[in-house]
Amino acid sequence: MQIWVDADACPKVIKEILFRAAERCKISCTFVANQYIQTPHSPFLKSLVVEQGFDVADRRIVELCTAGDLIITSDIPLASDVIAKGGLVLDSRGERLSKENIGERLNMRDFMDTLRASGIDTGGPSAMSTADRQNFARALDSLLNKAKRQP
Repeated sequence: MQIWVDADACPKVIKEILFRAAERCKISCTFVANQYIQTPHSPFLKSLVVEQGFDVADRRIVELCTAGDLIITSDIPLASDVIAKGGLVLDSRGERLSKENIGERLNMRDFMDTLRASGIDTGGPSAMSTADRQNFARALDSLLNKAKRQP
């Protein structure tokens, strides 16, 4: 298993959790973005810079990931593509996205896009809370521990 991070919009606190987890579990973690993401010096941490442009980082993650890899993203279309490829998806608040819930999430995203296109202010996501950070860390640890137990 490798970890791929949709790093352009990934909160700093989540990146820091990932830095520690990659070192602790000795697992490759690549931060994909259209700008260099500074990581601590480690053989397990990499920054992959892609060209500027809409969804360029997302397309690169889908291209590079393989079944069983873990992708960290809050981008629902990216999550859907990764799930279709057999990857695991965890959002920055610790919610696991899967075949069972991605359709509902895509529908809600499309609905909200329609509202915004109609001029309705839908607001944005709430700020990351301590509980969100803890949920992410617990969910990440659970997935990494499960991956260690598999042959």
